[in-house]
Amino acid sequence: MGHKCFICFKKEDEKFRDKIWDILGEEHITGKSLDRWIDSEDINYVMQKIREEYMNNTSVTLFLIGEHSSENEGLDEEGRSNNAFIKRELQATLYDGKGFRRSGLLGIVLPSMYNKIYGGHYYCQQCNSNHNYVHINPNTTIKEFSANYYLKPIDHGCKKVYDEDGRFCVLVRYDDFIQPGNAEKYIEQAFQKTQEDISNYVHWRDLK
Repeated sequence: MGHKCFICFKKEDEKFRDKIWDILGEEHITGKSLDRWIDSEDINYVMQKIREEYMNNTSVTLFLIGEHSSENEGLDEEGRSNNAFIKRELQATLYDGKGFRRSGLLGIVLPSMYNKIYGGHYYCQQCNSNHNYVHINPNTTIKEFSANYYLKPIDHGCKKVYDEDGRFCVLVRYDDFIQPGNAEKYIEQAFQKTQEDISNYVHWRDLK
């Protein structure tokens, strides 16, 4: 595997991080998560510092989506989101600026979140096809991920839908990801998104 990865996770999900670390090997993962708040009004400076000090030489971020990885997790003592560090890590992943290229973003849904995110599918009689229910929203994940998963809709006739070409972020179940040979496949898929036209539509700041 040719890509070095950064793992974005909550401490509660450390055991899943460790398992992925074992699968990929130390040489394919950077070991330092964001551990201090970089306080500056210059957002480009903040992004560059995170990339330099924490995500150096990485090209794909693995975002572990667990029970405490959502936008609605609440505020800390400083009035920041309890997931402020995760938000910064995802913003730095999506940053495409001086000295750094945007990384791929792979969301790995942990088992406790399967039923909350994957809602099955239904048959649409209007367009004679199946539509999947995938609940990527502030109750299940961070806006930096959801806004770039539901990124560029297409008109499917019956409704606006987001197919694979309209999503920058890649999503996979944890149990699928850890199957032999699958980790490399999904990491490569996430990286390839950075080479495609959809990368030009990515946004990571001032998300509402």
